Amino acid sequence: MAEQGKLKRNLSLWDLLFIGFGAIFGSGWLFAASRVGSMAGPAGSISWVIAGIAVLLLGLVYSELGGAIPRAGGIVRYPVYSHGPLMGYLMGFASLIAYSSLTAIEVEAARQYASSWWPALAQPGTSGSPSLLGWIVQFILLLAFFWLNYRSVKAFAKSNIVITLIKFVVPTLTVLVLLLHIKSANFTIHGFSPFGVTGITTAISTGGVIFAYLGLHPIVTVASEAKNPQRTVPIALILSVVLSTIVYVLLQVAFIGSIPTNMLAGGWAKVGTQFSLPFKDIAVALGLGWFTVLIVTDAVISPSGAANVYMNTTSRLIFGWTQSGTFFKMFGRIDEKSGIPRPALWLAFLLSIFWTLPFPSWDAMIAVVSDALVLTYALAPVSAYALRLNAPDLPRPFYLKGMSILGPISFIIASFIVYWGGWSVNSWLLGSQIVMFVIYLFFKNSVPTNKVSFAQQIKSSWWLVFYYAAIIVVSYLGSFGGIRVLDSPWDQIAIAIIALIAYYWGGKTGLPKAVFDEDEDEAERAKPAYTG
Repeated sequence: MAEQGKLKRNLSLWDLLFIGFGAIFGSGWLFAASRVGSMAGPAGSISWVIAGIAVLLLGLVYSELGGAIPRAGGIVRYPVYSHGPLMGYLMGFASLIAYSSLTAIEVEAARQYASSWWPALAQPGTSGSPSLLGWIVQFILLLAFFWLNYRSVKAFAKSNIVITLIKFVVPTLTVLVLLLHIKSANFTIHGFSPFGVTGITTAISTGGVIFAYLGLHPIVTVASEAKNPQRTVPIALILSVVLSTIVYVLLQVAFIGSIPTNMLAGGWAKVGTQFSLPFKDIAVALGLGWFTVLIVTDAVISPSGAANVYMNTTSRLIFGWTQSGTFFKMFGRIDEKSGIPRPALWLAFLLSIFWTLPFPSWDAMIAVVSDALVLTYALAPVSAYALRLNAPDLPRPFYLKGMSILGPISFIIASFIVYWGGWSVNSWLLGSQIVMFVIYLFFKNSVPTNKVSFAQQIKSSWWLVFYYAAIIVVSYLGSFGGIRVLDSPWDQIAIAIIALIAYYWGGKTGLPKAVFDEDEDEAERAKPAYTG
């Protein structure tokens, strides 16, 4: 085992921006347009706007946290600082599921598009599930990204910049080309919003919209490896979301408008099956051979670039989890020469392989992963609120004005998105979190209590158990896959009330005083490094 080293501060603002934009622009834009169209019709563009606003609000909260406390795997560690190790344990588990599977999903997406060139990569008669050869190709891609991340953080960043430049150019060109074939009739043929508000909201959670946006965590997780993180992290977070929202809305409008109108005779619900690879299929339908080649080429590059980012992110999350004392210490070691948490990277690699073993398709995995991702985002406003109370003197280079309003609003919106995932997803995802809470109680003699007593950890976490259990109940009774005892809008009013109770309860019952797991090197990075 190499000697313990330190994370190296090599990432510039451009590196962070490309990491964020590179993570956001993965497989989401390549698959989501047709799914959103089949769920919401032309009103699907509203789904992208709502999700963009939600993620921007969460991004603003993360800007305060990331600027004030730049830590590797910060999304797992912020709840520890504000509420104790038990919260970090629960978020570590959810984050590990979400991000290790994300790497697999992106590689799966690249292989799925590549199968349009090389049919042997997919099983005949399936919706895109890989053949044995297809799985081997996925494994080779994962191995390549592991190698890039294993070398050094700078090698990872440089490879990501090249890939992201391509990923920015092709979606932009896609918008320009398809707008030349736009048909105004497509926006009214079956009504602008044929499935109403339910269609718009369902598309956000299970149509791939929120999945496509969730690229903020990679910026936060590498914050301690950034130059001048107090300035660069907030700027990169905000710019990534704003630019992505603009591009995603334009892509959705261009896709809806460019479909040959005669293909919509059967209604919007069939669009998802007619255009399973939306932009490639639309290029074929329009007879644009050169454009088809361009889309398929980028469809292999874009998800691959995102997979590269997420493998890096997963390793930092694992490293961050170890710092709370609730995960195996061996994964907290950093290689002295490269500054890479290599044991954590090995685990990230092995988990990404595991998620490909059931031979899933992109569609099969997206709903569960989207909800798990939102779950890891949702706690940021509560942690930020608690830290305002128990760490009032913490230097905050980016101080979010209006936190008293934006904090609860962002938490309510995140709770809506979790709820919109539906009963089948929430029952096991939130249920598994409650099970993990019970396991923590069972092993109370083995959990870290040197800085925060066990009783205080439980006191600071009851609100989260209430939050999970209440959403499960409403999901069962509600209109998103439930028995519809609570129909719309009453189910969503209930979710808003639950979120408000949890937000203020969680904020008020944080630790009496924030506790930081200070590493000397990371603590030094947290000090303000600029005067403007």
